Amino acid sequence: MFKHILVPTDGSTLSEGTVSRAVTFAREAGARITFFYAQPDFPMPIYGEGALIDPTTPEQFAKSAAAEAQSILDRAKAVADSEGVVAATDTVVNEIPYEAVIDAADRHGCDLIFMASHGRRGIAGLLLGSETQKVLTHSKIPVLVYR
Repeated sequence: MFKHILVPTDGSTLSEGTVSRAVTFAREAGARITFFYAQPDFPMPIYGEGALIDPTTPEQFAKSAAAEAQSILDRAKAVADSEGVVAATDTVVNEIPYEAVIDAADRHGCDLIFMASHGRRGIAGLLLGSETQKVLTHSKIPVLVYR
């Protein structure tokens, strides 16, 4: 049924568990995977009385974020490789992760987004929101939420 699955990951313990389950799912479905990581953009410094000065330059921040993204994506791809699942990786800089996820799914022609959820309910879920909820709300392709 599904042939190309986008698996967003952020390197967290929850996300790593989702990577493993997505690989199993893809292997059983005969699908390939694209692992995706949305890199943060350089935060705008705030100047003024009592402001903290961050010695990191935008270039240093970008280099560090790209290295972190590559490390996270390499770990995810290693899981797929060990299970014989065809996998690719992708990363972009975007301050709005849910939009980056949906754009990546469209760009790669994915027919499913397989992602984690923290499972927050009630007022915590309402107040904190979640990238998963935003993807569910805005995606035009199916989203499988793994908890």
